[in-house]
Amino acid sequence: MPAPTVLMGAVAYDPKVVTIWEGFRAWLRGNGLDFDFVLYSHYERQVEDLVAGRIDAAWNSPLAWLRAERLAAASGSAVHALTMRDTDRDLTSVVVVRADSPVRQVEDLAGLVVAVGAVDSPQATLIPLGHLAAAGVPVDVRRFDVGVGLHGDHIGGERDAARALIAKEVDAACMIDANHLAFVQEGTLPPEGTRIVAQTARYDHCNMTVRDPASAGVRLFGTLLRGMSYADSQVRPLLDLEGLTAWEDSRTSGYDALARAVDASGFYAADGRVTAAGYRP
Repeated sequence: MPAPTVLMGAVAYDPKVVTIWEGFRAWLRGNGLDFDFVLYSHYERQVEDLVAGRIDAAWNSPLAWLRAERLAAASGSAVHALTMRDTDRDLTSVVVVRADSPVRQVEDLAGLVVAVGAVDSPQATLIPLGHLAAAGVPVDVRRFDVGVGLHGDHIGGERDAARALIAKEVDAACMIDANHLAFVQEGTLPPEGTRIVAQTARYDHCNMTVRDPASAGVRLFGTLLRGMSYADSQVRPLLDLEGLTAWEDSRTSGYDALARAVDASGFYAADGRVTAAGYRP
């Protein structure tokens, strides 16, 4: 009896993506799954191929998950989140100002210039701007469109926003909380040089999206991913590169804030069409 097969899509936001999934492919094949992957230059085509059945699974950003869900529903089908990293849960974004800024609370940002990441970054643009809008704080947005189409996987836009803040070109900058710490550690932001004036509610990040109903290969894929052990010397370096210690069951309750931001900004239509002005991945 032939081994179950799975073809997965992943977005090539960094050269390490090839290293990660070539390593996982060897491990998965060694455990009875005929697994292969294809690389995409942006998430929009990956999502379209998943819903059309050209691939079996997609390692999706949170924004890609929302579009997959909408496209599938519009076509009379459905998708579900198979698994996610342990590090994809309960993240937050922050709005930071310089330590010497007169801004003391989020309301003080009204009318000021706020730097954000790329137009399609959930963590550095859509979610924090949605947070400010929900708080009734209108701001002048300065966007740094680096890696458009990568849905914020490339942190260049966040880093450029942080640099603009320190250069006093903007009054505040938005970024995921982990990058706020990372930018201090790498020297982009000076130690004790910034203050957080707003923090979003917790949200979730990437998931492995698959079509319903799941094939035998996809079910085995999920089982094998969740069975990967950080103690396994073959996969531990790959897990480190992918930024996790374990694959866990997915949940979708952590995408509500992003869904609201997508609707408020008109990024996607209800049927999954791309409607964001000027967005071309």
